[in-house]
Amino acid sequence: MKICAYVRVSTTHQDLDTQKLSILNFAHKENIVVDRFVETVMSTRQGAQKQQLTDLIDQMKKGDQLIVSELSRLGKSLGQIIHIVDTLTKKEIRLTCIKENIRLGEKKSMQTKIMITLFGLFAEVERDLISERTKEGLARAKAQGRQAGRPKGSLSASKLDGKEDEIHLLLHKGVSKTAIAKITGVSRSTLHSFVQSRNLEEFPETKN
Repeated sequence: MKICAYVRVSTTHQDLDTQKLSILNFAHKENIVVDRFVETVMSTRQGAQKQQLTDLIDQMKKGDQLIVSELSRLGKSLGQIIHIVDTLTKKEIRLTCIKENIRLGEKKSMQTKIMITLFGLFAEVERDLISERTKEGLARAKAQGRQAGRPKGSLSASKLDGKEDEIHLLLHKGVSKTAIAKITGVSRSTLHSFVQSRNLEEFPETKN
């Protein structure tokens, strides 16, 4: 069994030291030894941050343990966190979040089932809020004379039609395509093709 710790920090060493100390204190109390520390600096590209955590999880096996100082270290959005927790659960990798005192283990454990259910509810609430904000944004855009919706042209129909703005907003917030595909109920390849054909990764520049 391997025990790994994941630390996501800003460019300051103070936050790094705080998270490491929290994890080391926890390990001492639990009488365990952390085999590996993986550190990600928030100033690096967001894709690189997610890749480091993904690579770590890919290398872990059933029964291994991942420790973080707090749940928010797993991602920069609820969608990312839910996706990571779901992946860990399916691989039966134990997750420990020290600050929240969360300990997720086997898929059949009661706490794991409860947490996954709660995450699902939170995700649904977030989708509703995003949908509401999207509608408000569309109304403002139309009032300003900007045409919204699917681009004109001979595009093939997709089950994602009508969700362009929700997907665009999720991408803009940094949610991974894998997580968005899970949220919208399609495969990653279907989502990728849809995003490419609708130019949903093009974000307008903001004016200061």
